[in-house]
Amino acid sequence: MEKPTLQRENWGSRLGFIMAAAGSAIGLGNIWRFPYLAGSNGGSAFIIIYLGFVFFICLSIMLAELAIGRRSGLAAVGAYKSSSDNWTFAGVLGVLSAFFIMGFYPVVGGWALAYVFKSFTGLLAAPAALGDVFGGFITNPVQPLMWMAVFLIANVVIVAKGVSGGIEKACKILMPALFGILVIIAIKGLTLPGSSAGLAFLFKPDWSLVTGQTFLAALGQAFFSLSLGMGCMITYGSYLKKNENLPGSAFIITAMDTSAAILAGLAMFPALFAFGMEPAAGPGLVFVVVPAIFAEFGGAGVIFSAIFFVALVFAALTSSVSLLEVVVAYLMDQKKMERKKSVYISSAVMVVLCVLASLSLGVMSGVTLLGVGAFDFFDILTDKIFLTIGGLLLAVFVGWFVKKEDLRDELTNGGAVQFGLFELWYNLIKYVIPVAIGIIAFMGIKSITQTGLMIFGLLIIVVMAIFSKKL
Repeated sequence: MEKPTLQRENWGSRLGFIMAAAGSAIGLGNIWRFPYLAGSNGGSAFIIIYLGFVFFICLSIMLAELAIGRRSGLAAVGAYKSSSDNWTFAGVLGVLSAFFIMGFYPVVGGWALAYVFKSFTGLLAAPAALGDVFGGFITNPVQPLMWMAVFLIANVVIVAKGVSGGIEKACKILMPALFGILVIIAIKGLTLPGSSAGLAFLFKPDWSLVTGQTFLAALGQAFFSLSLGMGCMITYGSYLKKNENLPGSAFIITAMDTSAAILAGLAMFPALFAFGMEPAAGPGLVFVVVPAIFAEFGGAGVIFSAIFFVALVFAALTSSVSLLEVVVAYLMDQKKMERKKSVYISSAVMVVLCVLASLSLGVMSGVTLLGVGAFDFFDILTDKIFLTIGGLLLAVFVGWFVKKEDLRDELTNGGAVQFGLFELWYNLIKYVIPVAIGIIAFMGIKSITQTGLMIFGLLIIVVMAIFSKKL
C-alpha cells in the first residue's frame, strides 16, 4: 500500500523566510570563527578573499540551491532525485553533512547556554582562572550533556511546530535580537581606549600570511557560514511560494550573514586589544578571552557577558534548527513520515552523536578514529570535505544537468521578475565555480594532516554514489 503524500508546508511571509534563511546562515561560525580566521590570515587580506568567495561563488550557489529546492518542492535528496536517480547521492551527502554537524553543534550551543547562567554565578570573579574553568567544564562527563540536552530540546520544540508556526516565528524574534546585541557590544568595545589596535588586527591587510590554506579556510568559512553544501538552502527553498524573488532574497541573506560576521569581529577585537589580551582560536576566544574582557568592565561586565552569550545561543539555535530540518524534511519527503515523528527519530540519533562528541573532550579523549576524537572527526569531515564537495556537486548538477531555460524560468518567476545577471550567473555556475572550487579544494585538502580522515570522507562519498538509489 502506498504511503499517503503529505501536504507541503510554506513560509508565511517573505520576511519570515529571509529571517529563517539568514538565521540558518548566521551561526557559531560568524561569532567566533570568522573574526579569528580573519585576524590570523592576514586581516583584511583574508576578508577580501572571503568576500570574493561569498559574492562570486557562494551567492551563486545559494541562488542555485534555492532554485532547485523551489523547482522540485522537495528537500535535498528529493530535489536531486526528481531530475535523476544518478544524482541522489549528492542530496544524501547534504543530509549526511547536516546530520554530522548536528553531532557536535548542539554541544557548543549547550556551552553557550551554560555560560549565560555562569555569567551571573561568579564566572568573571577570577579572570586568571577562566581557562581552567572552561577546561574543567567541557571535560566534565555530565554538565555539558545536561546543557546540550536543553539546547537540543529547544530545537525539537521549534522544528516540531513546523515551518511557519515554529521555525519562522522563532527566527523573526531571534534574528533582530541577535543583531541588536552585537551592535550594543561592538559600540561598547569601540569606545574603549586602545581599541584601534583591534581594528588594525582585523582589517589591516597582511598579504604575507596568505597561503593556499588561507584560500581553503576562506572558502570553507564561506560555505559553513552560509549553510551551503549541507542541504539547508535547498530545504528552505522547497517551502517557498512561486512568486518569491529568489535573486533578491539570496542577496539579502548573504549581506546579512556577512554583516553579522563583521559585527562579531567588531564586538570582540577592539575590546580584546584595548585590554592588552592575546587573541585565541575557536572556543578559547569565546569562552575564555571574551569573558576576560567583560571582567574588565567592572560591575557591568556581568550583564555584557550574559548578553553576549545570549547572542551566541541565538546564533547557534537559528542554525541548528535549519540543520535538524534538513534531516526531518528528508524523512518526510522520502519516507513519508509525519513531522513530529521525523523530529523525534532524528533528534534521538543526534543525541548519541552529541554524547560521543562531548565525552571525546574528556573521559573518552583517548578514544580516537583516524587520529582524532569524535568532536573533531565530525567537524573536519564536514567543514573540510563534505561541504566543499557538496557545493562542487551542486554547481555541476545545476550547470550541466538542469536545462538552462528551466533555470531562467525559475529565477525570473516565468518572466515576472527581472534578473539581468542571469547569463553571468549561469556561466559562473556552469564553468567557473566548479573549476574554482576544485582547485581551491585540492590546494587546501592536500595540506590536511589527517590524511586518513580525508580518504575516509571521500570513500563515504563513493559508497553513497553506489548505493544511494536505494535511499
